[in-house]
Formats: sequence, structure tokens, C-alpha cells
Amino acid sequence: MNTSKIALFSKVVLLAVSALFFASLLFPMWRIELEAPQYPEGLVLQLHANKIGGDVDVINGLNHYIGMKTLHTEDFPEFKILPYIVGFFGLFTLAMVFVNRIKGVILLLVSFVLFGILAGVDFYRWNYEYGHNLNPNAAIVVPGMAYQPPLIGYKQLLNFGAFSIPDVGGCMLITAGVLLFAIVAKETRLINRAFRKPKIEAVLVLVLSLSFMSCGDFKVEPIKLNTDNCDFCKMSIADGKYGAEVITQKGRVYKFDDISCMANYCKENANTKIGAYYVNDFAQDNNLIPAETAFFLSGGTIQSPMHGGIIALSKEKDAKEFGTKLSAKPIKWEAIIKK
Repeated sequence: MNTSKIALFSKVVLLAVSALFFASLLFPMWRIELEAPQYPEGLVLQLHANKIGGDVDVINGLNHYIGMKTLHTEDFPEFKILPYIVGFFGLFTLAMVFVNRIKGVILLLVSFVLFGILAGVDFYRWNYEYGHNLNPNAAIVVPGMAYQPPLIGYKQLLNFGAFSIPDVGGCMLITAGVLLFAIVAKETRLINRAFRKPKIEAVLVLVLSLSFMSCGDFKVEPIKLNTDNCDFCKMSIADGKYGAEVITQKGRVYKFDDISCMANYCKENANTKIGAYYVNDFAQDNNLIPAETAFFLSGGTIQSPMHGGIIALSKEKDAKEFGTKLSAKPIKWEAIIKK
């Protein structure tokens, strides 16, 4: 094991890790999203380091009917100590820049991994108790039914779909752990043994940069032709050239068989906060592209499923060719979405 001083680049990464620890305290660590037909935009429970946030009052109202305990920040001692624990890791990481010994970074990494395991066990215990310890005199009692949300991932609870995923603060903590592991691997030459010409500095920079983008991403969900239905007109989406999709800021996906259906849906649901818009590229088969970068054509002989008469293309050259072929005119995205 290398017991010499830590390399300068590793010190810079340690500073970034320390910043990630402290910054994570400003954002929610975890989120549980609930989706159901009666809540089209969904409900979200956000777990910060020091409080419970999101649609707490609405969720507590629902919990009352099925016999679950209501959620209150003051009922969880974890919210009193968690900010200090995360702050400790931030200070510990910063101290390692000056202590300048890899043994200290290894101790930091092991401590953080143990903390992550204990936090996961505690979160599971919390979910289990709230999902299983139900009031037998509740208004709605389903024999044998428990309402424990998943530790991570998706689970169906009656007519609600529950998603349990890291939020921005949690992504920052995960990234901090990955970077700490990369520093230890580099300084102890674990990576040097695996690669003859290691490029660990480039890898560390890439991981660090992705940490600030990944948690805010809106991942497009492919349209399943002849399976998915339009969320506006309710017709089956059968043609992969005219479809569209929106993703709300909470991550809920709505799909449409016609670009005009998407525009009409957004007009009728103006309070829904949209995070991303996608449209099918007319020149390809069922390929969604960002609406903001697409080239649109309207009118002429365009025959879209709901007669909206709008198509999208990813390339300006294709738009000119199809414009001539279909006698269609260019139209701006802003004009479509404001219809």
C-alpha cells in the first residue's frame, strides 16, 4: 500500500468531495413518488437531511384512511443528527487534504460505506413499521395488505405506484462515495494494476461533472406502438412518425399520438410543470427527439392521426425536403406549444 503523500490531483478531488457533502445538505436526499389516476401529476415525499418535505399533508390524509401513521419531522430523531453526520464527513474530507495521508482517506471511505449501510437499514425499518403497523379500525382495511414502499425502485400499492429513488442530495452523496473510492484506488495503485496506461484523472473529472447533471436529467421513455395510449385523446398510438411525449418536473411521463394532442394537453393542464418535451422524428421510425431542437412543418398534405397537421424533423435539410414534398410550411415550436 502506498503510504506516501496524496497526489495534488487527488487533493483537488477531495475538495470537490467535501463540497458535495456540504452541498447535499441544501437538497432533498431521497424521494418517494406516488402515482394514481386520481393524482395525474403524482404526489411526492421528499426526505431532507433535517425534515420531511413535499406533499406531506395530502399523503397524511391518505394514510389516515388506510390506517397508517401520519408523518411528522419531529417523530424522527434521525433528522436531528443526520445534518451533523453529513457535516462531519464534509469536515473529515477537508481535513484529509491537509493530513495528506491515504490511510486517512481509506478510513473515511470505510466509515462512509458503513454509514450508507446503516442508513439503508434504518430507512427499511422505517418503511416497514409505517407500512405494516396499521390501525385495524381504519376506514379502508384490505386483509393481508401492507403499504411498505420499496427501499429503492418501484412497487404497486393498490392503485398507487410507488417509486423510491435518490434525490439531488442523495445523488451528491453517492457521487462523493464513488470519488472517494476512485481516490483510494488510484493512490493505492489498484487501478494501475488493472490498466497499463491509466487515465484516472480523466475518469475522476468525468464522474465529478456527471454528478452535477445526472440527477436533473429527464430520461425519455420510448413509445410502445399499439400498446401505449394517447394521454389526451385516449387513442392507441400506432404510428411512430407523429407521436410526442412530455415529462413533468416530478418525472411523470405523458405520451401522445399527435403533436397537436400534446399541445392541447399542455394547454388544458397549464398548472402541470413540464420538465421536457419530445417529438417523433418524421424521417425515422418512432425516434423521439427534444422538441426545442426540432424543425417543424405544418399544413399541406400532412395527415397526422388526429388531423393536427404537424410533423417534426431533427435535421433542417430533411425539413426542407419534406416541406417541398408535402407542400407544408415551417412553424416555430413556440407557436405550437402556445396554441
